[in-house]
Amino acid sequence: MFSILEINRTLVKNVGMRTSKKTVSQEAMEVEWLEIQAAQGDPAMFRPLYNRYFEPIFRFIYRRTADEVLSADLCSQVFLKALQRVGAYTFKGVPFSAWLFRIASNEVSQYYRQNKKNRIVSIEESNFTDVMEELQESDNEQLRQTLLLVMDQLKESDLQLIEMRFFERLPFKEIANILGITESNAKVKTYRILERMKKQIQKVIGSRH
Repeated sequence: MFSILEINRTLVKNVGMRTSKKTVSQEAMEVEWLEIQAAQGDPAMFRPLYNRYFEPIFRFIYRRTADEVLSADLCSQVFLKALQRVGAYTFKGVPFSAWLFRIASNEVSQYYRQNKKNRIVSIEESNFTDVMEELQESDNEQLRQTLLLVMDQLKESDLQLIEMRFFERLPFKEIANILGITESNAKVKTYRILERMKKQIQKVIGSRH
């Protein structure tokens, strides 16, 4: 399924979010694990987890739909399923959000499969800078448009890795947990994708001269 890539210059203002790269401390995860265990014993205790993660999960979905109503519906499904399944959740050394992101990713994929629609990727302008820096390319309008073309040709699984690393700014450990692969595999896959993207960008630009 092809993706429609667009620069979403209003995403930060409308949805209120630029994410930052940060690692959740072990102590914070241990405290959160106590909250999860409380929710496993009493569904009403799920509320703190819902309040903490509703916005990041909504943002994650919105980037892939660019539709606030649809995002809200899918987000509700994510937390309903999370509440229903929290009893089976086990701590794996990553934030609870990684588990929620996995459910959200599955919900988005299922929506597009069932509705046979093209997937959307909304890109904040700040994301371009991050990707260009990683690709060691100068950030300009021509390269931005070329990057859109190159990303539009990525396989779904490759695009998902780029999204999580550069749009959601997730650590490789969390990406690995979401995708069910090892952390080293997540790193290797990501940098191989970036290398292919760099070559493709140079090829496209070269063909224009």
